Amino acid sequence: MSLLLPTNLQQYPSSSSFPSSTPLLSPPPSTAFVPRRRCLRLVTSCVSTVQSSVATNGSSPAPAPAAVVVERDQIRLGLPSKGRMAADAIDLLKDCQLFVKQVNPRQYVAQIPQLPNTEVWFQRPKDIVRKLLSGDLDLGIVGLDTLSEYGQENEDLIIVHEALNFGDCHLSIAIPNYGIFENINSLKELAQMPQWSVERPLRLATGFTYLGPKFMKENGIKHVVFSTADGALEAAPAMGIADAILDLVSSGTTLKENNLKEIEGGVVLESQAALVASRRALTERKGALNTVHEILERLEAHLKADGQFTVVANMRGNSAQEVAERVLSQPSLSGLQGPTISPVYCTQNGKVSVDYYAIVICVPKKALYDSVKQLRAVGGSGVLVSPLTYIFDEDTPRWGQLLRNLGL
Repeated sequence: MSLLLPTNLQQYPSSSSFPSSTPLLSPPPSTAFVPRRRCLRLVTSCVSTVQSSVATNGSSPAPAPAAVVVERDQIRLGLPSKGRMAADAIDLLKDCQLFVKQVNPRQYVAQIPQLPNTEVWFQRPKDIVRKLLSGDLDLGIVGLDTLSEYGQENEDLIIVHEALNFGDCHLSIAIPNYGIFENINSLKELAQMPQWSVERPLRLATGFTYLGPKFMKENGIKHVVFSTADGALEAAPAMGIADAILDLVSSGTTLKENNLKEIEGGVVLESQAALVASRRALTERKGALNTVHEILERLEAHLKADGQFTVVANMRGNSAQEVAERVLSQPSLSGLQGPTISPVYCTQNGKVSVDYYAIVICVPKKALYDSVKQLRAVGGSGVLVSPLTYIFDEDTPRWGQLLRNLGL
C-alpha cells in the first residue's frame, strides 16, 4: 500500500489544476456549493498534514507507553467535559442511582456519593483515552470511535460495557454526489477510478488519522493521501482541499446539505458510548474491580429495563394452568420471562375462593399495545401498565466476560 503524506497540501494539485475539459469536481449550477469566506478561512487554517500517525511506508505508529499504576486511594472515572456526550453520560449515571455531585460547574473534579472511593474527572474524550493509557484514570466513558482512534488497540484498554445506548453514530467515507463522483456508489468503485495514481492520489480529509489509513490498507486501496482537518470538514471537497472525507455520521443530514453521499462498504466503524477501563488498574489498584462490578451491575439492570413495561391484568379461569394456556396462545404475551400467573383471593358467603388470576408480563414498548389488545382478547380486564426501572439478573453476563478477559 502506498500512503503518501505531503509536507504541504499545496504541493498536490487541486481540482482547479486539471484541464477544464476534465474537471474533477464540477457541481451543477443548481446544486453548487458556495462556501462563505469565513468558512474558507476556518477550513484552510486548520488543514494540516499528518505528522506521526501514519508513516510514508505504511508502518504503524509507535505504541503508547505502558500505564503506570500510581499509588492513590481514589478510583478515577473520566467523563466527557462538555457537549451532548457529557450530558448523556451524567444522565445515564443518574438513571442508575449514581449522582455526580459537582460543587462548581467550572471544576474538573466531582464526586459520586454512592461510590465514596470514586472521583469523577471531566476531560476531553481523547484525553480520557490517553489518561487511561498513562494511568491517570482508571475508568472512562467514551465513544468507541474515540477509543479506537486514540487507543489504537492497546491491550491495556478493556471494554467493560460496549453499548450504553447513547452517542450512536458511525465513521464513514463520504464523497461528492456530482462531477467525477456522480456515478460512484461503492468503495470498490472509488478505488478503481482511473484518476488516482502516485502523482495524483485520492485526497482524504479526516480527523481519524489512525483508523483511516488502517481501513484503507485492510481494504487494499492504494494511492491515498490523508490530511487532518478540524471543523467544517464537509466543505473540504467543494473547496478543492480534498476529494473525499472520513467523518462521523449520525443522521446524514449535514452530508446531504453539502452535496455529499456515503458509499457502500465505506463504513469504517459503528460507534456509541462505552464504559472502558485500564486493565492494569483493574488488576492492581485496590478497590477498582469492586467499583467496576457495582457500576456494571447498575448499568446492566437499568439498560435491560430501558424501554420495557410491566403489564398486569386480571382474568377469570378455572385454574392457573387453564389461564396460562389462554395467555400463551397469543404471540405477544410471553414477555421476557413468564407470564407469571397468581391466584386472586376473595371472600364469598364467608368462604375464601379464587375467581380471578393475576397475569404479569414484561413487554418491550414496541409490543405494548399489541400485548394489551391480546390480553383483552383472551379475557383480561383491569389492565395496568407501568415502566420498568431495573431488571437485576442472577448474574451480570458482562461481569463474567470481564473476569475472563482479565484472566481471573
